[in-house]
Amino acid sequence: MMYHQLTQEERYLISAASALRRGVRQIALELNRSPGTISRELRRNATTGDRRYRAEKAHSYAVARRRRARRGSQYGDAVYQEVEAALRQRLSPEQIVGLLRRQRRAVPSHETIYRHIRRDKQRGGMLYRSTRIMSKIGRKRYRSRPARGVLLGKRHISERPASVDTRRHLGHWEADTVMGHGTAHCLLTLVERKSGFALIRKLRARNKAQATAALQALMREQPEAFKTITFDNGTEFHDYKVLEACSALRCYFATPYHSWERGSNENLNGLIRQYLPKRTCLKHVTQAQCDRIALALNTRPRKRHQFKTPLQIYTRS
Repeated sequence: MMYHQLTQEERYLISAASALRRGVRQIALELNRSPGTISRELRRNATTGDRRYRAEKAHSYAVARRRRARRGSQYGDAVYQEVEAALRQRLSPEQIVGLLRRQRRAVPSHETIYRHIRRDKQRGGMLYRSTRIMSKIGRKRYRSRPARGVLLGKRHISERPASVDTRRHLGHWEADTVMGHGTAHCLLTLVERKSGFALIRKLRARNKAQATAALQALMREQPEAFKTITFDNGTEFHDYKVLEACSALRCYFATPYHSWERGSNENLNGLIRQYLPKRTCLKHVTQAQCDRIALALNTRPRKRHQFKTPLQIYTRS
């Protein structure tokens, strides 16, 4: 006969029967369990101190023991070595699990991987440095009117076609700049809303001339790829009419200090910070390095694409 773990309901019955001072054999008979099972349950899970058996405490003790017993036993060292290698390639635990399960591989859950990372950190390991650190989500609040990026005539995001919000069609982008430390050098970042495909360009300065020239170069490389771009309110994007004049592109601007209106781009910038952390000087970062970061991000499996990559979605492959 196969043994089954005691349920929480059975533990409540054991607790009630113990309070009535019923014997182990009588309890076992009522639950259709072995007397040895009941005796072991009472011995192992009685509350320390008064040695009384309480169902809730007993169940929590049993669950904790099962978790400790399972830890590391179901998956061998080879699996965790592969997981750690993937973490060092900047893949998130969810991406690792999704990718390996698509290959029909046995893999721990992403929660288990996070616990593994925390234990590694407690032991002095560095796996946690390969994971993304999420900052608090919030927004600035001022009593005065927002003054950042004021430009008469620019289109507000509320004027953007509703179809852009559905993410059903390629060609709709979000753009921003990422600043470094100590110099004017920065990065121009763009992300395609449907696929999550990223483009990164190095700029020597955060100004209109640099940003517009970089955007024009990208549009020449992929003339049919850009239908709309939703910008941050930085003044480096104030020459948007130059871009519209030479193409069918339409440009829109998010509300100042409403970064969630460009959530895809904010997420991309956070991913880039895994490779170029805050306070990194961008002066010596090359375009080749930017291309390698973009390639790494574009070939990461994404949960929202059933763990296909942005490159596969963007190229329809």
